[in-house]
Amino acid sequence: MVYLTLAAGIILLLIGGDVLVRGAVSLAVKLDIPTLVIGLTIVAFGTSAPELVISLRAALAGSSGIAIGNVVGSNIANIFLVLGIPALIAATNCDQPFIKRNMLYVVGASLLFITLCFNGPLSFWHGAILFGCMVAFLVESGRRAAQRSDAATVIGEEAIELIDGVSGVPSRNWAIVLFLVIGLVSLPIGAQMTVSAAADIATSFGISEATVGLTLIALGTSLPELSTTVAAALRGHCGLALGNVLGSNLFNILAIMGLTAMVVPVPVPDIIKNVDIWIMLAAALAITPFVLRRKCITWKFGLVFVSCYVLYISYVFTPRAAQIAAIAAN
Repeated sequence: MVYLTLAAGIILLLIGGDVLVRGAVSLAVKLDIPTLVIGLTIVAFGTSAPELVISLRAALAGSSGIAIGNVVGSNIANIFLVLGIPALIAATNCDQPFIKRNMLYVVGASLLFITLCFNGPLSFWHGAILFGCMVAFLVESGRRAAQRSDAATVIGEEAIELIDGVSGVPSRNWAIVLFLVIGLVSLPIGAQMTVSAAADIATSFGISEATVGLTLIALGTSLPELSTTVAAALRGHCGLALGNVLGSNLFNILAIMGLTAMVVPVPVPDIIKNVDIWIMLAAALAITPFVLRRKCITWKFGLVFVSCYVLYISYVFTPRAAQIAAIAAN
C-alpha cells in the first residue's frame, strides 16, 4: 500500500506541476506578459514545482534527507540517466548557443552548494545566496536573449512551443482557472503523500530517508525531463536534451534549495555531505569535456552514463548501510 501511495503522490506532483505551468502560461499571455519573461520565470519555475514542494514539505516535516536527497539525486539522474538514455537513441549535440556559459554556471552552483553544505545546516542566509544567484542568472539570460532577439536559445524550444499553445495551453478563462486550481491543489497533496510514503519505506527497510530521497523520489521527479529528452531524441532534436538538463540542475540547486532553506533550516546528512554531493559534482564535470570541445555524446558515452547511474543506485542500496553506521559511530 505504501508503494501505491508513493506512486500516486509522484503522479499527482507531475500532473499538478504540468497543469499549473499551462494555466499560468495562458494567464500570463492574456495579461500580455512578454514571451521571454514567461519562459524565464513561469515556465522555468513551474516545471520545477514538483521538486520544490517535495523539498519544502520534507524540510518542514523534519526530513532533511529527503529534502536534500531529492535535489542531489535528481541532478545525478539528470546527467547520467536523462542524458545517457537519449544518447543511446541518437548522438546528443553539445554546440548550442550559451551552452558553455550554462555549463560553467552548473559547475559553479555545485561548488557553491558544496561549500554551503559544509557550513551548514543550510539557513536563511545560505538560501538567500543560492536564490540570489538564480535571480542573477535569469537577469543575465534575459539580457543576452534581448540582445540577440532569440529567446529560444535561452529558455529552450520546448518552452516556446508550450507558450505558443502547441502543447495544450488552455485559452478560455474558466479553463485557465481550472488548470490553476488543479495544479495548486494537486502539488501539496502529492507532496504530502510522497514524503509520508518515503518516510514509511525508509523505516520499514531500515534505510535512511536520504537514501529514498536520492533514489525513488529523485528518479520520480526526473521523469518529465527523461520523457522530454527521449521524445526529442526520437524526433532528431537531441540538442534539446543537454540544455534541459543543465537548466533543471541549475534550478534544483539555486532555486529549490535556496527557497527551501529560506523557509526552514535544512540540516545536511553526513552521508550526503561526504559522498553524494561529490558524485553530483563529478556528474557535472563528466559532461564538461563534451561541452568545451563541442563534441557529441555518442551511444558509447551514453552507455557509460547509464552504467554509472546503475552503479550509483547499487552503491546507495548496498554498502551504504555500513557507511551510515560508521559515520553515526563517529
